[in-house]
Amino acid sequence: MSHVFHRSLTAAYPVAVGGDGPYLIDASGKRYLDACGGAAVSCLGHSDAAVIAAVQQQVGQLAYAHSSFFTTEPMEALADFLVARAPEGIDSVYFVSGGSEAVESALKLARQYFVERGQPQRRHIIARRQSYHGNTLGALATGGNAWRRQQFAPLLIDVSRVSPCYAYRNQQPGETDAHYVARLGRELEQQINELGAENVMAFIAEPVVGATSGAVPAVSGYLRQMRDICQRHGILLILDEVMCGMGRTGTLFACEHDGVTADLICIAKGLGAGYQAIGAVMVSAAIRDTIRDGSGFFQHGHTYIGHATACAAALAVQQQIEQRDLLANVRAMGDLLQQRLRQRFDTHAHVGDIRGRGLFVGIELVQDRASKQPFDPALRLHARIKSRAMQAGLMCYPMGGTIDGQHGDHVLLAPPYIIDSRHVDEIVDKLGMAIDACLQ
Repeated sequence: MSHVFHRSLTAAYPVAVGGDGPYLIDASGKRYLDACGGAAVSCLGHSDAAVIAAVQQQVGQLAYAHSSFFTTEPMEALADFLVARAPEGIDSVYFVSGGSEAVESALKLARQYFVERGQPQRRHIIARRQSYHGNTLGALATGGNAWRRQQFAPLLIDVSRVSPCYAYRNQQPGETDAHYVARLGRELEQQINELGAENVMAFIAEPVVGATSGAVPAVSGYLRQMRDICQRHGILLILDEVMCGMGRTGTLFACEHDGVTADLICIAKGLGAGYQAIGAVMVSAAIRDTIRDGSGFFQHGHTYIGHATACAAALAVQQQIEQRDLLANVRAMGDLLQQRLRQRFDTHAHVGDIRGRGLFVGIELVQDRASKQPFDPALRLHARIKSRAMQAGLMCYPMGGTIDGQHGDHVLLAPPYIIDSRHVDEIVDKLGMAIDACLQ
């Protein structure tokens, strides 16, 4: 028996021993095409020579220095790189070790910002149902993933929620995008009024919803409408780009597609591509300056924030993405992937929706296409698809509870930015076989 406390204590995991571009290799020599990047993490695949060299060089020079004593060259260089490419208003970066820490830090920054501005009554957070913002208690409380929250509910702070922008399920027949956006905007306004605008500190949303609902992009105009409402009431906008950011959707920041900026942007996963554990909060100049000119100290911190080796790895990852123009490949291969998926599944009796942006694609499965009726959750269709795909040498990211935390199944695809058309064909072929085998 393994002495590792694994995610599942009843599963038998293959042992990963190597990587080759977009493939992982287990101890038996079997190759798995990583069509989900683990969890949308491994955007450069598993054997990038330039990133490996950068990690080795940094460890040889200086592996770690605690941020309460020193800054480091890779931390400063990575912050400069990100801010130079960030949406308007972002002028500072707070480095952490992952996505949950990034969201936790953003929530604390929002709270301290208003305390230092003399508005300590602002404490309410508004989030969206069927969202996911991490597994630490603050992030879990903020997220709307019912299944993940359920057993920990007594430990979680109260957070208000509004509807997600989930057009396949919630946009009414004949309702234009503009009318749908307006309806969602009125719902947010109503929630703000019920709480009292003067008491609300932040609204948080994923520009493209990740694993909880399966790559659901906001309809045109939605994020701009939410941003305008927040600005009108002096509420901070937090965009969670932990899964959808850092090039995953074809632009470095996912919100670029929607032409908006935010007060705080959370990033991780594709930031370091799995070569080291790293995340960050991109912070507006207004928030940074308020704290600098007030207490001068952010009352928060973790041991490994700004880790020198992690920052060196992330900088090398981002330089590779830019120097090799991989965002263009994300857009091209993303278009091809959706095209091939539609060719394979457009007439499939049990595929209701194919959606996404760039190399961030979701396939929603239904028992009946006309009514959009989901499968019985007891079938655990998503888990069976994952198992079948792994048998075929394909890693994908199926989830259940797509609609409300209990009902609905989808498959999330988030392959590395380095894939080509051959890999797209392999993904579609193996996924198609896995889905069909599970539905027979």
